[in-house]
Order: sequence, then structure tokens, then C-alpha cells
Amino acid sequence: MQNLIDLTFKKVKKENRPALLTYTVAGDNSKKNSLEILKSISKHADILELGVPHNALVADGNQIQTSAYRALKNGIKLKDIFKIVKNFKRIKKEKPIILMGYYNMVYQYGENKFLDICKKVGVSGLILVDLPWPENKKFAKKCKKKSIYFIQLLSPTTTQKRLKKIIKDSHPMNYFISMLSTTGGKLKVSSKKILSNYNKVKQIDPKKNVVIGFGITEKTIKSLKKADGLVVGSAICKEITNSIKKRQNPVTNVTNVVKRLKNRIK
Repeated sequence: MQNLIDLTFKKVKKENRPALLTYTVAGDNSKKNSLEILKSISKHADILELGVPHNALVADGNQIQTSAYRALKNGIKLKDIFKIVKNFKRIKKEKPIILMGYYNMVYQYGENKFLDICKKVGVSGLILVDLPWPENKKFAKKCKKKSIYFIQLLSPTTTQKRLKKIIKDSHPMNYFISMLSTTGGKLKVSSKKILSNYNKVKQIDPKKNVVIGFGITEKTIKSLKKADGLVVGSAICKEITNSIKKRQNPVTNVTNVVKRLKNRIK
């Protein structure tokens, strides 16, 4: 059976646009709202990244840290996250979900058990930010057997020699970090430079899809639309925070943000 991530990229390429990937933290701003946000934004987003909250985040800026803190305060557990995915997939079977988190959660849970449940509830991909290549080779093979993509992270400072090795081993989707920064930072380099770095990665194996993340907002997304896909996270987490402060409905407000993002890359 073909992975839903592949099918999604084929669909957006026919529409001559990049895929829009959204990132929200599971359990923010409540377990119920987390599911409602996913259901609502999936009308406009192509692939949904769901972050597993952690109290010692790597590379995540203030907006995502705030979201993770709220979710942890709400008592979110891995079993709740699997339940959110399962309930979402009952309604939106065709939408790919990528779980993003840390290897510790997999290790504590047990790799095989973790992957079995991911497969059962309908997870299409995994991003584990602290499990780099080549340490991830064994686990990535286990993922492949379950038809779950292990998504490699690539950065502007990764050497060409290392990039070739990572991409050779990688599954059909990779994640290119636009700049050296935490998430939510302003773009410190021009879109032209980001796309130039991106193209060097893309040329290694043009058949593999590469998405760009970090620093992507309503202002910057249009200038990067030549990529296979674009990831927006901090702008969404920020909207949830603002909605809470204003005592407004985060589901409605976040959906409006995602709708605007989609319109900019059509």
C-alpha cells in the first residue's frame, strides 16, 4: 500500500503548487481542541505534523515552547496523542499525519510497540529530531517495514558528502531547515539563498520530496513556493496563544491563518 505522503505530493504537483504542512502541538490548548484544530485545518493543509510535547525542546523557539508547556500542563500523554490521531483518521482517512518528537519517547515505549501503534492508528511519517543519521539507520529500516516514513533533517551546514549519504538512505520525504535558528525566528537569509541551498539538496535525488521549514510565515511563504512543500508551525502556535489571551476560539482563528497560508501558494 502506497504511503499517503507520496499520494499527497503527487496530487499537489498536478496542481502545480507546493504542499502545505502545518505543525501543532498535541494537546494544545486542550485535548479536545487539539483534535478540533486538526479536523478544521485539514480542509486547507495537505500534511499535518503533530508535535509530541516535551519539557526540554531542541531548536524550538518561544511559540512552540509555550504550546508544549500548555499541553504538558493539561496532562497530555502518548496514549492521548495516539487517540487524537485515531479519532482524526476516522474522519480524514486521506490526510497524512506525521508525528514529530524525540527518540526518548520511542525508547521508553519500546520501538516495536511504538511503531505497531503508529501503524494501527494511521501515522504516515515520523520526525525524531535527536536521532540523526547514521544512528537512525536501524530504526528507519523498522519504520520502512511498517510503511511509515522516517523523515531525515537536513541543514544548510550539512556537507555535500554527508548530504549524499543521508539522502541515499532516506525515505521519499526529507525536511530541509531553512537557516541556523530556532523555530519561529525571522528569516535571516534571503529566500533566494534558501532556495539555492535547497536546490543543492534537491539535485542529489530529484525523485525524493524535500520540504522547507523554520521561519515560514504569511509574509515569507510565497517567496519559497518553488519547494516541494513548506512547513508552518510557530505562526500557528502563536495564533493559539493570541486566541487564548483574547478569549477567542482558537479553532476558528487558526483555521483562518492556515486558509490564508494556502491562498498564498496556490
